[in-house]
Amino acid sequence: MEVLIVEDEPEIAKLIRQTLEKENFSCSTAANGLKALKIFQQQQPDVIILDLMLPGLDGLEVCTRIRQQAYTKDPYILMLTARGEEIDRVIGLSTGADDYLVKPFSPRELVARVRALLRRSLRHGGQNSQVYQTKHFTLDLDQHTATRQLDSKSSETLDLTTLEFNLLATFLSYPNRVWSRTQLIDKLWGNDFFGDERVVDTHIRRLRKKIEPDAANPTFIKTVVGVGYKFED
Repeated sequence: MEVLIVEDEPEIAKLIRQTLEKENFSCSTAANGLKALKIFQQQQPDVIILDLMLPGLDGLEVCTRIRQQAYTKDPYILMLTARGEEIDRVIGLSTGADDYLVKPFSPRELVARVRALLRRSLRHGGQNSQVYQTKHFTLDLDQHTATRQLDSKSSETLDLTTLEFNLLATFLSYPNRVWSRTQLIDKLWGNDFFGDERVVDTHIRRLRKKIEPDAANPTFIKTVVGVGYKFED
């Protein structure tokens, strides 16, 4: 697995690299945001360990730019910061980070977080059907394809990340069911989850942008105030 370490403090970057290479990860490093984006475009890593405070482009801007572009891989992003205030965690997650780790951290915790990100997958719980279909959507679990019916004669293939596909599959497997953040985390990540449960909100927003006619006024993924989310079609 390829890991890109974006950290401007040489000793910390060295520690992270040595720690991960001992666990058989292949690592590249960048000391600033522009170099990180260049390396990412060339190598397409599986995981990016991204420091929040960087010279030039900061970690938030780097994260935002990566999430705005269409690449072959949609990497997991673990954001690092020396600050532990809640607002920083919220901002980091809102830009598309998958997890958040506050400095100082132990090498063991870092490895655990990276492995947890790489193990994230949908646990279908023994569903017999390999195709979920509603009025507007068809998901083929075997082929890992998702389509949306635009009208009676045309449809479009949805370009979803693995996590977005799994999130939509969860909704389609139980239409009209209300899911809390905790339930979605358990369904999608299980015991592998570390971090703030509001990461669910981030992925809901990203999925809405891809499947809703108007993401600001969702037709399919509805917010149930004080409870969570449900899918209607």
